[in-house]
Formats: sequence, structure tokens, C-alpha cells
Amino acid sequence: MTDTLGWRKKFGVLAPSTNTIVEPEFHAMAVRGVTSHMSRIHIRDQDLSSNEKMMHLLKQVDEEIFFAIDRVMTAGIDYLIMGISAESFSGGIEGNRAFVRRLEDYTNLKVATGASAFKAALEAFKVNKIAVITPYQPVVNEMVCRFFSDIGVEVVRLKGLLCPTAISIAEITEDALRTHLLELDGDDVDCIVQSGTCKKLQTRTLQTANKAVG
Repeated sequence: MTDTLGWRKKFGVLAPSTNTIVEPEFHAMAVRGVTSHMSRIHIRDQDLSSNEKMMHLLKQVDEEIFFAIDRVMTAGIDYLIMGISAESFSGGIEGNRAFVRRLEDYTNLKVATGASAFKAALEAFKVNKIAVITPYQPVVNEMVCRFFSDIGVEVVRLKGLLCPTAISIAEITEDALRTHLLELDGDDVDCIVQSGTCKKLQTRTLQTANKAVG
């Protein structure tokens, strides 16, 4: 039997329970015959106000992720998407590969991550130098820089917005983002990369990645 709406593919999408951007934007980008089914990773403490708090949030993701996977697998999904960028940058390129293998071994499904999508997009557009904007604390920004270095891409400039809570990431205004993007722009970079679900900029990042991977 074929799913009535997801007759081409059913995506399982993992996101933090605090996230209010990933789900509506996946639905906004939907194509006929492909459906996205959210499973939320329980975040009990959403404080991001320091490096230590940021790492504590990622620890919560590690502790809760397989419960979220088990729930969404009951929908008979065909593909799993990790809707949390920060986790996929940990440990550089090898860390991302290990993370993907861990989830693929558990689910027997293919898994997409933010870091993998960035790699595909930057390679497709032959990008060598980038500026980066994130909502993260320095500890995760270092992970981001390491990942891009591992894939041969130079981070010329980086702006971390130091969002104090997980919910506040979705509250960054378009005016603020525009100001930061103008600060990051320059003739010495090929493009500006955004990691983390900062309002509509996330849609543009995902659309670029989707085009790159076909």
C-alpha cells in the first residue's frame, strides 16, 4: 500500500521541542507527494547563556534523540532528517560521519544532517571562502569552524549571536539579521553561511542545500 499524501517519500524530521521554525518551514517547502513528519527531542533546560549551558543542551539532545527517533519511525518513514545543525558539527567532518552512521545503523534509513547539506551545497557551488552567522556560543562556533576547515573551506569571518535561550533563536528580527549580514559581507568571501534556525534565513539555506543535492 502507498501513503495517500506521501506517495513519493515520507520524511521523519527531528527537532528540539523548543524549536518553532523547522516544522513550519519544512511544510512551506513541501512538494507534492512528499510529507514531513516531526518528532521533537525533549529539551528540559533551554538555557544557552554560556558555553557550559550550550553543551548541556547538546547533552540533552544526545540523551533524548533515540526516543524521538523511535516515535517517528512508527509512521513508516523513508528518510530521516536531523533538524538540529549544532549537533552535526561536533567533531568536524569525522564527527558528522560518525553521527550519521550511528543513526543509520539504528534506523536502517538514510540520514541527512545540516553539516552534510552544507558540504554538498558548498562543493556544488565551488565555494572556498565563507562568512558565517550562527545563534551559538563560542564553543559551538569552534565546532563549526573546524568542520568547514576539514572540508577545505576557510571561515573568513564569523558572527555568533549568543542567543540566551533556545526559544530566543526564533525571535531574532529580520532587521537585526540584515545588519549582521551586511557586517559579514565583503569581496573576500564567496558566500555567507547561516547555521541555526534564525527565522527565514533558514529557508534560504535549506533551499540552497536541496538544490545542490538534487
